[in-house]
Amino acid sequence: MLLKEDIANAYRTIQDEICKGLETADGKGHFVEELWNREGGGGGRTRIIQHGNIIEKGGVNFSAVYGKLPATIKKALQVDQDDFFATGVSIVIHPNHPMVPIIHMNIRYFELSDQVRWFGGGIDLTPHYIIDEDARFFHRHLKSVCDRYNPSFYSEFKTWADNYFFIRHRNETRGIGGIFYDRLNPEKSGLNWTQLFEFSKAVGRSFVPVYSELINRNRYKAVTEAQKQWQYQRRSRYVEFNLVYDAGTKFGLETNGRIESILMSLPPQANWVYDFQPEKGSEEERTLNLLKKGIDWL
Repeated sequence: MLLKEDIANAYRTIQDEICKGLETADGKGHFVEELWNREGGGGGRTRIIQHGNIIEKGGVNFSAVYGKLPATIKKALQVDQDDFFATGVSIVIHPNHPMVPIIHMNIRYFELSDQVRWFGGGIDLTPHYIIDEDARFFHRHLKSVCDRYNPSFYSEFKTWADNYFFIRHRNETRGIGGIFYDRLNPEKSGLNWTQLFEFSKAVGRSFVPVYSELINRNRYKAVTEAQKQWQYQRRSRYVEFNLVYDAGTKFGLETNGRIESILMSLPPQANWVYDFQPEKGSEEERTLNLLKKGIDWL
């Protein structure tokens, strides 16, 4: 029998592993931890890293919360039960270097009863400048993780990510996508609960090797002030998505979550430029043209 306590303990361990890996990759920054309790049940560990060699601001958060579901969340999830348990690890990293991408990962487990429970999560990349070799590396690694559990996962979850990480009012994707899945249970996945748990952990443990490689590929590239300004502008789109569309942000706010932990995904600086038009043939124009659904990055 897969117990929620075992899942939460494994996610705590993964949070520890990721924080250690990121500190090693950055070489300077260190995480500061805040322990918090949620009114209504549960709590978590918020860990923030700032002012590193590469990581300008990042968060690796763990939570395990329980209590009564608000009516708005019950309606959104289309469930009738009142009592819930949710645990997960959520990560957003904002680098200071325009050629190192923003990265987000989330692995989570949600339970209403023995009959109504599921895994969710995903990992996606938001480059300021799209570098084809990095995009291929990222997607091939995710495919290798998915293929170990179900050959259909990568294609299905990539399409899900393209559709989910889409800024409708801009008609563009947030980045180059990745994988995204929700409400994954044995009936939908063809895996048993233990296999689903192993898949969730495998997604979580893909984070450090993938992002460390992307950091090291790009950290020493020279950049211009114009490229830094473009980075700030691309961050603004990240802000727009997280505040307007992100389901995790909405869930945290609706369940009386810790505000600082919920909004740790926002960058330290973002710029909005009125009616920006990139130069023809520029890398900025190329990046905008690649922010579309359905691109085969393999």
